[in-house]
Amino acid sequence: MFFIDTIETEGLGNRSYLAGGAHTAVVVDPPRDIDRVLAAAAARGVRISHVVETHVHNDYVTGGLDLARLTGAAYLVPAAARVTFTRIPVADGDVVNVDEDITLRAMATPGHTPHHTSYVLEEQGAAAAVFTGGSLLIGSVGRPDLVEPRLTEQLARAQHASAHRLAAELPDETPVLPTHGFGSFCSSSQSEGDTTTIGKEKVGNDALVKDVDSFVAALLAGLEDVPAYYAHMGPANAAGPTPVDLTAPPLADAADIAERLAAGEWVVDLRNRIAFADGHVAGSFNFEADGKIATYLAWMIPWGKPITLLAESPAQLAAAQRELVRVGIDRPAAAATGTPRDWIPDGHAPRSFPRATFADLAAQDPGPDVILDVRRNSERATGWIEGSVHIPIHHLHRRLADVPAGTVWVHCAGGMRAGIAASLLDAAGRDVVAVDDSLDAAADAGLPLATGTGTGTGTGTGTGS
Repeated sequence: MFFIDTIETEGLGNRSYLAGGAHTAVVVDPPRDIDRVLAAAAARGVRISHVVETHVHNDYVTGGLDLARLTGAAYLVPAAARVTFTRIPVADGDVVNVDEDITLRAMATPGHTPHHTSYVLEEQGAAAAVFTGGSLLIGSVGRPDLVEPRLTEQLARAQHASAHRLAAELPDETPVLPTHGFGSFCSSSQSEGDTTTIGKEKVGNDALVKDVDSFVAALLAGLEDVPAYYAHMGPANAAGPTPVDLTAPPLADAADIAERLAAGEWVVDLRNRIAFADGHVAGSFNFEADGKIATYLAWMIPWGKPITLLAESPAQLAAAQRELVRVGIDRPAAAATGTPRDWIPDGHAPRSFPRATFADLAAQDPGPDVILDVRRNSERATGWIEGSVHIPIHHLHRRLADVPAGTVWVHCAGGMRAGIAASLLDAAGRDVVAVDDSLDAAADAGLPLATGTGTGTGTGTGTGS
């Protein structure tokens, strides 16, 4: 009997898989922190015989090369992928033996990348599951625009063809096990659900229910900005990532933190947004450890900028460091744990700013100086507070000068991104109020909402995620 274990990387919206039989197993699209994979294999009592990649990833640093080196496993990478390390090239139709009566068959499914390959897990020659990587996702497909703009439409058409190949060649009951699509920005759209089959996708996935021209037009129209750090992931994976290093960074005291801030380095407070608003180191930024820290911090920080992490506990620091290595932020320059009292030099006071609800915003008389909306364009299009300024969160750090004068009431859809934005504005010396509330409460509070084809008044011009 075969087994399949799922290894979640929730912060990035990705899944990796350990699959095999009684003695040996294959790992599909492993994360950078491979200790989780090794623990899963140990729990099963199996040896990892093969490590396979569906494609050269653009959204995270793979642990595949390191895992293969440590375990002695064969490292299978699509033959057409342009990489500089030694691997076993895989072509369409190639089959490898995983365990007794269990095999893995490669299936070319270009679209997310030109070389993308899915893998069909077969038991006694019958399909048991298909690992679809960034090809066929749950209710969607992987983005076709991460490789090269000139190839985007061509790859979108390839996605349609690949989805149809999977649907035609596999039984309806075959489980579809994608790598992306659980909040990942590698997905062309977000869908509900955690599990699916070929049969379910045949009736619910646009790639399988629309003709190719309609599918491509809708797919391309719905694409939004790509996280900036994606530009660094593909080259890192093609070159062969270095082994992961999760050893603790150097400790920083209050004087060191102040010096790093004065030098223009990023000091990031990992505490929750409530604690940060109540008191923090002046000039520090707030990226909550429990939020999508890897996505938003890696998206916004200038690549290669030294970073110091401030955490309330060693456990919080270690968890954040693990999240960041997955996207190539390998070594914090320094770190400190405790509270702002430990991080601020004697004679200096912590900074703070107020938090509010949409009801508080509606009660302002006269109205607030500035309402800043930091949601994505697609969110903004569903409705916005009349008179608000729109700058998507990942543009804000470069566009602080575009925020009008006065006290800024900043909001998103639920509070997390507003907390990030408030910390950026506070660090720039602006008076800010963080609206920590669900946008659903805005209408109930009596705030005037607008909808339509535009995005309302304001200075936001870029599409955003």
